[in-house]
Amino acid sequence: MKKLLLAASAFALTAGAAAAEDVKIGTLLGATGPIESIAPNMFTAVDMAVKEANDSGKAANGWVFQSVRADSTCIDSAVAQAAAERLVTSDGVKGIVGADCSGVTRAVLTNVAMPNGIVMISPSATSPALSTDPDDGLFFRTVPSDAREGVIMCEVLRDRGIKSIAISYSNSDYGKGQAEAIDTNCKEMGITVTINASHDDGKADYSAEVAALAAAGGDVLVVAGYIDQGGKGIIQAALDTGAFSVFGLPAGMYGQSLPDNIGPGLNGSFGQHPTSTAEGYQIYLDMATAFDPSFDGSTNFAAQSYDAAALLMLAMQAANSTDGKVYKDKIMEVANGPADGSGVKIKAGEIGKALELIAAGTAIDYDGATGVQFLDNGDSSGTYSEDEVKDGKFESVGIR
Repeated sequence: MKKLLLAASAFALTAGAAAAEDVKIGTLLGATGPIESIAPNMFTAVDMAVKEANDSGKAANGWVFQSVRADSTCIDSAVAQAAAERLVTSDGVKGIVGADCSGVTRAVLTNVAMPNGIVMISPSATSPALSTDPDDGLFFRTVPSDAREGVIMCEVLRDRGIKSIAISYSNSDYGKGQAEAIDTNCKEMGITVTINASHDDGKADYSAEVAALAAAGGDVLVVAGYIDQGGKGIIQAALDTGAFSVFGLPAGMYGQSLPDNIGPGLNGSFGQHPTSTAEGYQIYLDMATAFDPSFDGSTNFAAQSYDAAALLMLAMQAANSTDGKVYKDKIMEVANGPADGSGVKIKAGEIGKALELIAAGTAIDYDGATGVQFLDNGDSSGTYSEDEVKDGKFESVGIR
């Protein structure tokens, strides 16, 4: 499976040999590492958007888009940077969907994207630090910042009557930002934080970390970690020792692999993840099934990946250029539309329509699958699904 995900050559979505008009888009996600169970559907969502654009035949200059996949590992910045360098120098990509996790995203942005004038749109990097990091106008994200999720997490805890929590967070940019946001907002809402402690990913034994968490106590253990490594390990160790029985699960812990791996002990735990109430979301889900029956478009960050790829292609069309230093200024324009609201609303499944309208000089307002709307700093405003694990599956119990 991993070899399939990391096909070294470009994943061409139209027939025919590569030609001068081919426009390559890099997809830099963690095919290996602590989110490897959710990356496959993120990759597929990008491929779906690229195929949709190509099938329309409406791209300027005879452009044929291609998706080129690379592995960020999620946590190894050196490997992610090397992968991004290959995308830019060897593959010649004109933009990047990604990276995925916040630490590697910051490294790639600073050391690869900015020096080379490459636009990055991340579907999943949520660290608040990315809101203020220098980016030369090249960085956007279709997922909300953890500053927003921290509020949502604490509202969920408060509304469930939780009075005290312990926090265990991944020792990463993502984990630190998420934990800080949860700590600050929960205290403001009157929830006691008994301990806010980091854990390292990739360890075989988390008994020491869990012992410290248990000593501090709390009604719920909030785990701001990664679904396939440290976060999962903390939960399993806490259940094995009886330290905690209910867990708060931010977006990095959302995915069916977690209840599959943990088992019945996770029932009753809860959290939230970014979702969509946009008109185009159901269209996107139906398209995902038609594109590949094994593709679950509802999985974490997949819809955001589709929208990120669409925005790259539409901005290139609007600028009539594949040069990131040129089309970066069109990202906001195609995503938000004119200030007077006159842009034609574009839902998922309408990338071809959008390309045609742009070519005709008509302003668009891309909503896509997730109701994309960028703030001035390139962050996305967002909607969250409140989830609870019931009978071994995540179930949405509300929208916030």
